[in-house]
Amino acid sequence: MSAQHIHILYIDDEIHNLNAFKASFRRLYHVVTATSAEEAEKLLEHQEFHVIISDQRMPKTTGIEFFESILEKYPEPIRMLLTGYADINAVVDAINKGQVYKYFSKPWNEEELKHNIEKAFEVYSLRKENKELTAKLLDVNEKLEFLVRQKLIS
Repeated sequence: MSAQHIHILYIDDEIHNLNAFKASFRRLYHVVTATSAEEAEKLLEHQEFHVIISDQRMPKTTGIEFFESILEKYPEPIRMLLTGYADINAVVDAINKGQVYKYFSKPWNEEELKHNIEKAFEVYSLRKENKELTAKLLDVNEKLEFLVRQKLIS
């Protein structure tokens, strides 16, 4: 899959950050932005995203709280956190509670972020492929067990 097919949801309450992100990455990826966790959750209901990037500090909820709230319903997208603050507790919470893949400081380094978006997509793709292969293996095992039982009965 080409980079253009990587679907990214970027959440930040600061419009200039959303515009800067979109300007930096819209030619490379399919970028959708949201100004709040509530708006992001509505977008998740209607679109599939491979990577979700959220600002940590937003008015109603933190990025970690948002990731934690969507984890059960949307476990597949790879989550990344951006923040303008160096808060070690936020980093620990991001990893433990929100299952965040990477943590970045603002202002972001465009090349580093691009590299990590592509690595995150690789993780997403490998997890999806693993899930599909596991399902196929379970199906084949069921069929084999059925054939063995048929042999034992006859």
